[in-house]
Order: sequence, then structure tokens, then C-alpha cells
Amino acid sequence: MRIVFAGTPEFAAEALDAIIGAGHEVPLVLTQPDRPSGRGMKLRPSPVKALAQAHGIEVVQPRSLRLDGKYPEEAQAAQHALQQAAPDLMVVAAYGLILPKWALSLPTYGCFNIHASLLPRWRGAAPIQRAIEAGDDRTGITIMQMDEGLDTGDMLLVRELPITDTHTASRLHDELAGLGAEAILEAVALLEKAQLQPQPQPDEGVTYAAKLDKAEAALDFSRPAVELARRVRAFDPVPGATVRLPGLDQPVKVWSAQALAIASDAEPGTLLNVSPEGVDIATSDGILRVLSLQKAGGKRQPVAAFVQGWNRA
Repeated sequence: MRIVFAGTPEFAAEALDAIIGAGHEVPLVLTQPDRPSGRGMKLRPSPVKALAQAHGIEVVQPRSLRLDGKYPEEAQAAQHALQQAAPDLMVVAAYGLILPKWALSLPTYGCFNIHASLLPRWRGAAPIQRAIEAGDDRTGITIMQMDEGLDTGDMLLVRELPITDTHTASRLHDELAGLGAEAILEAVALLEKAQLQPQPQPDEGVTYAAKLDKAEAALDFSRPAVELARRVRAFDPVPGATVRLPGLDQPVKVWSAQALAIASDAEPGTLLNVSPEGVDIATSDGILRVLSLQKAGGKRQPVAAFVQGWNRA
């Protein structure tokens, strides 16, 4: 099929690579503008742009697709490029821009979205992290026919994946990226055979995965230990969970922790014990044992190494 692709991060690049590898024609890619990153804060292309350029595919990077918005000339240029591409289908994965009605209706078969949750649970920006944080035991990929709502379109294909108590957001992201690439190829194959059977999303069970905020990074010890341990996994690698420790003037990132079902009368947030086995902190319910930490400007360290260089005075 003739497929236009819209996406930005590594999650999307894996799907684009699969579509190209399957032999579909990709005349055009939409992706976010280059962003500054790294120590030199140099402009760098998105993973999707880098992959598209490696395959000689035209790339457009509008800041908006709204013809009546802040960047109408960029939106008009993108509209013209899409019209010239004349796609059978647009595949969208973590693009980062809202598609207006003109874009949704331009491809012959509309737009398919690769969404990293079991819709209607976790519509929105951060479904992977919110599923771990909430303690869900499963997630997956939903291939959805896009409409003008926020992840409200009909479901075309659903593939499930269990969430274990060892999954970080980083690891789950990688597994879902692979599953999403497989699922979109399957959905496109069914489309070609006219065998897709759209299913409306149920009204029950709708939840929203709010965008991650740096202000959420600080661990709130008035919450139970099990919730905090999940948050540590959910915020790995971004934004990273943090805690303030005595003797250190900046918050420390926590990369690994476990909840201990041990009662404590101490005030939540109290440092209870420090040993090579862990840094134990009281919570509202149980004890959070921190196992891996990182000082500002330093490297991730197991707790045994971290405590050797920690002056708690």
C-alpha cells in the first residue's frame, strides 16, 4: 500500500522500519521539528526523521497542522505535501501533533493510530507510564481508526502484553514498540483483504494518561510503599523518581526500589536504616527500600556503592 507515516520517537521509528521492510511504499513522513539535545544542545533529528532520511523518504516537519493556527504556512505546506503523496493510508504513532479533520480524511482509508494501551483504558499522552504506576497487570497495543476525539476512534486490532513487577517504563516501551510494529503490519494486511472489523470503544473503563510532569518526580512518602515502588519503575527513564537525603544538597534519583510489608510508627519520609542492602524510608504503609540511586551529575549506582561515598552528617 501507499502509506504516509507520522511519528517522532523511537517507538514510532520501529513501526516505520517494519512498514518499509514489508515492502509498502512510503512517499512521505511527518515528524516533529528537530529539537536541541545532548551536552551541546545541538539540533538533532527525531528517530523517525533519521530513519526516513536513511531511506531517501521526503520528510516534512510542521509545528502545527492547523490551517487557521499559529503556523498556517507550515500547515499549508504539509497539506500540499500530503495531497501530492496521495496516500492510501496514514499510519500515526506518537506523532505529537493533533491531526485536523482535513488530514484525517485525506488518505483513502483514513488514519490508523498505534496506541500503547488497551483502549479505552489510558487514552492520552503517557499510557505506558500510567499503566505501570496504577499497578495494571496487563497492557498492549490498540490499532485504532482515528477520529477527531482524543483516542476515541474504533478499535481495529488489539494485542495484549502482561506487565510484571520488574517492568520499567523503558523496558515496557521497547516491548510495546515491537508489538506495535507487528500489529500495524497485521492490520494493514487485513485492510488489504477487506477483513478489518472495526469495534467501537466501550463507554465503560475510560481512563486518561496525563502527560508526565517533572513535578511528579519527587516521591511522596505519605503514599504507600507499593505505590512508590511502582512510580519508580514507571518514571524510568523519564522524568526519574527523586528523593532528598541528609547530607546532600540536591535531590537524588531513585532507579530501583522495593516495597517492604513491614509496619513502622515513624513519620512518613523518615530515614530508618542505611546498609549495603538498601536505604529504608518510612511511608504511610510499609517501608520503601531504595536499591539503586544517582547523585546529580553522577552515574547510577547500586546502593552498596552509593552509601560508601555518602556523608550523611
